[in-house]
Amino acid sequence: MVCIAQTTEKAATHVCCIGAGYVGGPTSAVMALKCSDIEFTVVDTDAKRIAAWNSSSLPVYEPGLDEIVRSVRGANLRFTTDIDAAIRAADIVMIAVNTPLAPSGAAADAGDGGGCAPCGRPTDLSAVEQCVMRIAHAARGPTVVVEKSTVPCKTGDVVASILQRHGHAGAEFAVLANPEFLSEGTAVRDLLDPDRVIIGGQRGTERAQAALAAVYAHWVAPDRIVTMGLWSAELAKLASNAMLAQRISSINAISAVCEATGADVADVARGCAADSRIGDKYLRASVGFGGSCFQKDIASLVWLCHSLGLPEVAEYWHQVLRVNEYQKSRFAQRIVHVAGGSLAGRRVACLGFAYKAETGDARNTPAAAVCRTLLAHGAQLAIYDPKVPAQSIIEHLGDPCLATEQHAKGNISSSSSSSRVRVCKSAYQAMDGACVVAILAPWDEFRHIDWRRAASLLLDAPQPFVFDGQLVVDDVGELEGLGLQVHVVGRRHVTSE
Repeated sequence: MVCIAQTTEKAATHVCCIGAGYVGGPTSAVMALKCSDIEFTVVDTDAKRIAAWNSSSLPVYEPGLDEIVRSVRGANLRFTTDIDAAIRAADIVMIAVNTPLAPSGAAADAGDGGGCAPCGRPTDLSAVEQCVMRIAHAARGPTVVVEKSTVPCKTGDVVASILQRHGHAGAEFAVLANPEFLSEGTAVRDLLDPDRVIIGGQRGTERAQAALAAVYAHWVAPDRIVTMGLWSAELAKLASNAMLAQRISSINAISAVCEATGADVADVARGCAADSRIGDKYLRASVGFGGSCFQKDIASLVWLCHSLGLPEVAEYWHQVLRVNEYQKSRFAQRIVHVAGGSLAGRRVACLGFAYKAETGDARNTPAAAVCRTLLAHGAQLAIYDPKVPAQSIIEHLGDPCLATEQHAKGNISSSSSSSRVRVCKSAYQAMDGACVVAILAPWDEFRHIDWRRAASLLLDAPQPFVFDGQLVVDDVGELEGLGLQVHVVGRRHVTSE
């Protein structure tokens, strides 16, 4: 018989993490750095990804991550495809695999919100379920199974049921939720100095919760390690992301009001942030939010609310997604409108393609939506991003006819002279010969562009335009003095007399 919710009281000596992606790799590396007395093994079925973690070119870019991995890899951190052996050796097994939205056909997808119907979309838990089956078959001793992946509320019940049905006779399992709260670009900092570590478990898992808390206690203060019920921990992750996205959509909605009235969204945000009850986090107007989490997690929350018979709550959260789609569309249409309604044959320099600064991740990036709209209006795009690979840019634009210039790493070459997209090696190369500049990601280097040099590269007929979708242009007057017409998100453009 399989026993659920009991584990040994001994301290963990070996932790296995299934999933060598954006969560599993950095999390395990920082844990290994801080817990020299514990062995950490990261496993994955993707041999190429594991090979990359064992190389000098990691598959995940995060500031500070390279140094940490180099310092612990080969000591108490290993990356391998030998999944079953790692599970058998582990006291704690963390599941950190992708949990995407289920295909749209799985919901009554009627359509808006960037692929999220008003009824939302369920989460595809197939990867999690496969991991749990693998754990059930491989584990022999007492094992704490930890949900690191973002999952819907009550997933822990599904995990426990699989373990109970398929685990070896006499096996002991405890199921915990320990959601990650990493922000791409600051993941290492978030891991080293977390606001909180949430550990959730059902009644009877207190020893397992204590064992996992003891791992974090190597570097996290006790008052930041918060224990709660399993379902509460699962829902806390979805709720946190929903509230952060809500703030972004809120200030972006206000940016539309500012453009209509002549107010300045930066000033409005500053006035709001001065209230200690509000603060300034996630209160900066932009083209919109992207990434792998916010849209997915809100869609999952909307689906959950509908499944629980809470349509009014579902509609509330769905509006956060609708405002985000509106913001991306509004920014792109503003470019088209100011340019006279057509961009046919005109070059647009798109600066930034990642969904945020300090990451090479372009999943659900607002830049892709803007670029597709500009292409639909005939534009020729010159795209530059410091970290997103050229191939990723092309894939996210989804046009098989697109070609690129030689990227910085030289791994992609131009294949068609008629291509309307070129991936460039610098912001200045992208701006050379352009009549429109669109700033789509808040990379710090865009704050320090030499606009006098840029103005000399831009076409001056009839007048070059700069559209700042990330509030990175500090001195609009300087640019206008160089003959550039500047349009900033959340600010009405006033023509100089």
